[in-house]
Amino acid sequence: MSANFSVSVQQQDFDVSAELALLRQQSHEVGAIANFVGVVRDINDDQKVATLELEHYPGMTEKSISDIMAQATERWQLLGGRVIHRIGKLAPGDQIVLVAVSSQHRGEAFAACEFIMDYLKTRAPFWKKELTPDGERWVDARDSDHCAADRWRE
Repeated sequence: MSANFSVSVQQQDFDVSAELALLRQQSHEVGAIANFVGVVRDINDDQKVATLELEHYPGMTEKSISDIMAQATERWQLLGGRVIHRIGKLAPGDQIVLVAVSSQHRGEAFAACEFIMDYLKTRAPFWKKELTPDGERWVDARDSDHCAADRWRE
């Protein structure tokens, strides 16, 4: 993966505008930047969620996300990419993930952004635990997440 692609797994929140500006400044060839920002919901499976806590294996998770981004660069002509995934305890409304990619054309940027997000949901090693009124519960990828990722198979 080139220097124009980067991954951060961090507790701190992120500034979407600043991240997109950095992607735009990387090359004068940039004609499109597509991005996705995930936000913690206050309800899941019809149950209130008070907090969402994420754990990961440092190093392994970053490598997994870098591999996903490398696969995206093999499929589409991208100029840059940025993935930030937060860990630790998050509250409803908090930003949890940013996926942003730049390319010359919007079609490639949209497709790559969606591909990276679909693979993040099903292949990146994060462990998610929700605190609900009934106690804590571990959360896994949904069947719909797996179906979304499966459509990218060739």
